[in-house]
Amino acid sequence: MNDAELRGALREHAYLEGDFLLRSGRRSRYYLDKYRFETRPDLLRPIGERLAAAIREHAPDAKLIAGPELGAVALAAAASLEAGLPFLIVRKEAKDYGTANRLEGVFEPGERVCLVEDVVTSAGAAIEAVDGLREAGLEVGTAVCVVDREEGGVDALARIGVRLRALFGASELLGAPKSAAKPHG
Repeated sequence: MNDAELRGALREHAYLEGDFLLRSGRRSRYYLDKYRFETRPDLLRPIGERLAAAIREHAPDAKLIAGPELGAVALAAAASLEAGLPFLIVRKEAKDYGTANRLEGVFEPGERVCLVEDVVTSAGAAIEAVDGLREAGLEVGTAVCVVDREEGGVDALARIGVRLRALFGASELLGAPKSAAKPHG
């Protein structure tokens, strides 16, 4: 699947119109439902390939991939399989049973991590995940997301020393034709 086909498929399967309240507290006329692309192997595989390529390009010294629960776990796993790097799951808060971990997976303090995210608006969830990773002694300087809604996430992450790289910007995704509109012949 080439980039244009993937953009069209993401638009076809994940783009919803209406009145939506976003995690950031903002209202939007559209919503990109990450679960509609993360749960489909035909989309998750090419996304994982692109995330792994972006990690190799923008965070070549990363030893680990990290994904915030719940939304980015499938993405982190797909990128991990493609890149051959282990991944961590970043919980919103430490669990209060068992190991009481906030980070799930094996790591050593000082290791470099690339954060993987699904859809970034204001980057609130990504910033919380970076805070959790840094509290554990990990180094985070790069985040890669599937879609940047282009609503301040890049700047918010830059303020904490993290560069955001997006596979797609919302403006290019929203301008993409739906993949179902294929000519018959």
